[in-house]
Amino acid sequence: MSTRSVRVHVRRVRRTTHALGLPRYMTPGAAGMDLSADLSADVVLRPGERRLVPTGLALAIPAGYEGQVRPRSGLAHRDGLTLLNAPGTIDADYRGEVQVLLINLGRAPVRIRRGDRIAQLVVSPVATVTWQEVQELPGSARGDGGFGSTDRQNGAPQSGPAPRKAGTAPGGRDKAAPGVPERRAEGSGGHRRSAARGAREQRTAAPGV
Repeated sequence: MSTRSVRVHVRRVRRTTHALGLPRYMTPGAAGMDLSADLSADVVLRPGERRLVPTGLALAIPAGYEGQVRPRSGLAHRDGLTLLNAPGTIDADYRGEVQVLLINLGRAPVRIRRGDRIAQLVVSPVATVTWQEVQELPGSARGDGGFGSTDRQNGAPQSGPAPRKAGTAPGGRDKAAPGVPERRAEGSGGHRRSAARGAREQRTAAPGV
C-alpha cells in the first residue's frame, strides 16, 4: 500500500553558518520525522524542570492537515525526557517557530545540545466538524459507560476502591454496620483476651463455686 506525499513549506528562522538538517524519516516505514534542537548553547534540564526548546523552523502545513509533535521513546525510556503537552499541535495557519515543550521526569539532570533529536513530527489529515444539536443521541452497545466500564465487562480488576463487604461500615476498618453484630476471626486478639479474662475469674472465684 503506497503512502500519500504531502508538500510542506519550511523556513529557517535563524541563519547560521552551520545549519541543521531538515527533519527526515529515519526508516522507510517511520511515521514521524525527528526534530532537532536549534540551540546556541547547551541547556540542562534538572529533574522536574520544563523548557521550550527551539527547532529553528517555521512551517506552512497545508489546509486539512495538522502537525503533531510527539515524544521520542528513546529519550523517555533512557532519560525520562518527554513532552509536557504531548502531543503538541501545529495548526495549518500557524507560521511561527516550532518549539518543543520538554520536561525532565527522570531523577538526574539531562543536557541538551545543538542538533540533538528531541521530538518527532507527524503530519496527519484532520476533519473539520459541523455541529448538529439534537435532543437524543443514537443508541450504542456501550451507552454512557465511561471510566473502566470495558474493564468490568472483560472481568478485569477495578482500579477504584474495593466493594464493601456485608456487615462493614463505609470508610471503616472491619467496623460493624448498624444492626449487624461484630464478629472476630478465630485466633484474634479479642478471642485471646476473652480466654485470659475467663481464666482470671476462675482463679479469683470463692472455693466451692
